[in-house]
Amino acid sequence: MSQTLRLAPSIELTRRVVEVATAYTISGMKILERIPGNPLGIACRKVGDAMALSAQNLPSTSFNSVVGLRAGHVQQIEPLVEWYRERGQEARFEIAAGDYDPALGRELVRLGFFQSGFHAALIREIEPDIAAPAGISVEPVMTTADREDFLTAYVAGHAVPDAIREQFKVNVRPWLGEPDWSLYLARVDGRPAAAAILFVHAGVGYFADAATDPAFRRRGLHSALLVRRLRDARAEGVDFVCSDAEFLSTSHRNLERAGMRLLFLRAIWTAVA
Repeated sequence: MSQTLRLAPSIELTRRVVEVATAYTISGMKILERIPGNPLGIACRKVGDAMALSAQNLPSTSFNSVVGLRAGHVQQIEPLVEWYRERGQEARFEIAAGDYDPALGRELVRLGFFQSGFHAALIREIEPDIAAPAGISVEPVMTTADREDFLTAYVAGHAVPDAIREQFKVNVRPWLGEPDWSLYLARVDGRPAAAAILFVHAGVGYFADAATDPAFRRRGLHSALLVRRLRDARAEGVDFVCSDAEFLSTSHRNLERAGMRLLFLRAIWTAVA
């Protein structure tokens, strides 16, 4: 069977993509949970195949969501809403198309939630190869010096506020050397310009957290990082690669240009204000 046919849309493929994205998020949360005293209030609660994620003192939607809901989980929704409320938070739910069941939607509406947005999940076969943009150096981060340059590009690209940049760097320095994580740095004229992560889990390569310093945007850095991670994922023998982005965002368009295609949308459910 050809790879294209093997990657035809299916519930199984959708759930593999949800699994790797969730595994990456939980891996990142566990790094933060190891900070003495757990000051960010990291906690997870498993409900069947779904996972409720919480970071009380970190305003990150990916760290504060219920993921993996599907038919049969209706009775778990209200207890999860209460769990977040006890933690001083509003619940947020992500439901992948294909896992949606009308009963889930009715229960969320009953509890005061509405479908407020979409997030795109994309996949790509690992063949054929694609050409990298010319004149851009992309290398894996191997040393602590490279890690600091990676973080320089990362905080600039993600617009981490100046007031918390140094503490953010302290919190995430353990990314280097974390199992299943590979960090990448793109340079322009020797200067750190863009950063990205490849996470490999259960035979799937996940492209995460690409960020380009605004001073270096529109130079093909995002594409160069995608090409390098694709080649390295193929070398690791993954079945396919995937990523996600806000629907129709610049990142979504860049992923499509690199040969990735939309597999499904996640429906975002949040509380009515």
